[in-house]
Amino acid sequence: MKRFYKQVAVMPDGEGFAVKLDGRPIRTPARALLVLPTRALADRIAAEWDAQVGEIRPQAMAMTGLANATIDLMATRRGEIVSDMAGYAATDLLCYRAGAPDALRALQDAGWQPLLDWAASHLGLRFVVTTGIVPVDQELGLVEAARLHIETYDDFTVAGASKLTHGTGSVVLAMAVAEGRITADEAFGLSQIDELWQESLWGADDEAVEFRRALRQDLVDAADFMRLARG
Repeated sequence: MKRFYKQVAVMPDGEGFAVKLDGRPIRTPARALLVLPTRALADRIAAEWDAQVGEIRPQAMAMTGLANATIDLMATRRGEIVSDMAGYAATDLLCYRAGAPDALRALQDAGWQPLLDWAASHLGLRFVVTTGIVPVDQELGLVEAARLHIETYDDFTVAGASKLTHGTGSVVLAMAVAEGRITADEAFGLSQIDELWQESLWGADDEAVEFRRALRQDLVDAADFMRLARG
């Protein structure tokens, strides 16, 4: 679709902020008004629309896409999304350590255990760690406890954290980013310990490198989205 507007502006709208194109409000794919909780997020989305030249490229508008998804999906599927995130507690990446080699296990222990300790001390979520990939039974009530904690997040944080959970395979990493314990770049690096270890042994695969580049950007965008939504 070609750019059809000349001016992009941010205007107060109730308790939030709307981005307007030539004075007309933007609507989500489900036709809801695109109203953002903070001026900071509205300004970033306005900048995305203003940066479009000629053809509008949705793939270059990460914050707009995340805001659209948040407004449309949280209205009808928030409970499902929260439960999906919490379900990762049953098989969280950080709980599965290598039996060998020792050097890889040491990297996992050093990177992952401090976050599990943080989850236990700050969130009340205590995980069981195992060696290998055979599923380990977590303590009864862990998933529900994770769900109750995620329920305390606002819609925009749930949306960003959900993207982080799926991207890393770890709800612990997602919550750690959401709550400022680590950065998105750190979460990305921690989620890729095994892959980068294999790459150090066998060399880089162009397709895998490109996949990781795109994944890292997705995680950074999700973290930026949460931060901007808080102002």
